[in-house]
Amino acid sequence: MTLSKDKGEKIKVNIDPGEAARPEAAPEVQEAPEQQPEKPSEAQENYEKFLRCVAEMENLKKRLEKEKADLLQFANENLIKELLPIVDNLERALEHGRQLDAPPPLMEGLELVHQGFLKALTRFGVTPIECVGQPFNPAFHNAVMQEENTDVPDCTILKELQKGYLLQNRLLRPAMVAVAKNTQKTSCPIDVKV
Repeated sequence: MTLSKDKGEKIKVNIDPGEAARPEAAPEVQEAPEQQPEKPSEAQENYEKFLRCVAEMENLKKRLEKEKADLLQFANENLIKELLPIVDNLERALEHGRQLDAPPPLMEGLELVHQGFLKALTRFGVTPIECVGQPFNPAFHNAVMQEENTDVPDCTILKELQKGYLLQNRLLRPAMVAVAKNTQKTSCPIDVKV
C-alpha cells in the first residue's frame, strides 16, 4: 500500500492486490479459553435485564395512559367544586322565596337558572348523593348533628343540610347530614360533638 499526494491536495491510495489477500493482513481475534464459559451466563443476564426493561416500559405506558384518562375525566373537578356553592345558594334562594311567597316570575327565573346549572353539571358527570332515609355512610356523608328518634333505625339520615356530589362515581363533596340517634338501641359508631 502506498500513499501519494496530488497537487490538488488529493491523497491517492494504491493497494497491492497480493497484499490484501495475505492472511496476516486480517488480525486474528481469539478470546482466552477461561472467558468463554462466562459468555452464555452473561448473555442470559443481559437478556433478563432486557426483559425487565421491556416490562417496565409496558408498565410505564399503562400507567401514563391511566393518568391521562383520569386527567381527562376529572379535569374539571376544581371548577365544579367552585360552582357547587353557587348551586347551594340558588337552592337557598328558592327555599327562601317559597317561604315568603315571592313573585312567581322571580321564582320561575331562579328555578330556570337552578335547573340550567344542574343540567350543566350532569353533562359533566356530576350527580347528587341521595341520602335522606339512607343509613349513614362515612365515605359519602359528614354527620354534623344527631337527633333522638325512636321511629327509625339508629344512624339513619334524617335531614340533609348540604347536598353531596359525586363526579364520575368519585366523591366530589360529602353530604352534610343529621342522623338519628335511637336511645333504645345504640349501635351507631358516630360521635358528633356540637
